Amino acid sequence: MGERCAWARDPLSIPYHDEEWGVPVHDDRRLFEFLILEGAQAGLSWSTILAKRENYRRAFDQFEPQKIARYREAKMARLLADPGIVRNRLKIAAATSNACAFLAVQKEFGNFDSYIWGFVGGKPRQNAFTEMKEIPARTPESDAMSKDLARRGFKFVGSTICYAFMQATGMVNDHLQGCPRYRIVARLR
Repeated sequence: MGERCAWARDPLSIPYHDEEWGVPVHDDRRLFEFLILEGAQAGLSWSTILAKRENYRRAFDQFEPQKIARYREAKMARLLADPGIVRNRLKIAAATSNACAFLAVQKEFGNFDSYIWGFVGGKPRQNAFTEMKEIPARTPESDAMSKDLARRGFKFVGSTICYAFMQATGMVNDHLQGCPRYRIVARLR
C-alpha cells in the first residue's frame, strides 16, 4: 500500500483526505457547502477552512441556500463579528449572492448536481498523476465552469477555485496513483 497524498499531514486534513476528498458528491446541499467553503478559502490554506468548517455550518444555517439567500444586513453584521469563520465582507456577501444564483440554477436545471456535473460529462475524470507537481491548478473544464458560474452571478468562482471544488467533490480524481485512496475513489461514481 502506498503513501497518502503529501498535502494530507495534519489531524484535520488526514481524515478529510481519507474519507471525503475526491469522493463524488451529488447532494445539492453538500455541493453548495463546498462551493462556499472553496470561495472562503481563496488566499488562505485549506487547513484554515477545515478548522473552521463546523463553525461555518453553524453560522451559515447548515448551508441551506434558501435561508442564506434571505440574509440581510443584521445577519451579515453577526457573521462579520463571528471569530469562528473567515470575517471577510466580500466572501460573506458572496455566500448570499451565491445562494440566490444557486437557487436559480436549481430552478433551471431541476437540481444543481445536473448542472455542475455537466462540466465533466456527468462522470468523474480519472487522472493518473504520480507527483503533486503534475496536478494542475486549473483545466479547460474549470475555466468553462468558472466562466459560466460568473455569468450566472456567482462570486469567488475563479478557475483555480473551481478546480479545487472539482477535486473536493470528486468531479476529478487527483489522488496520486501511489495513494491508497486512488483506486478506491476511481471506482466511485
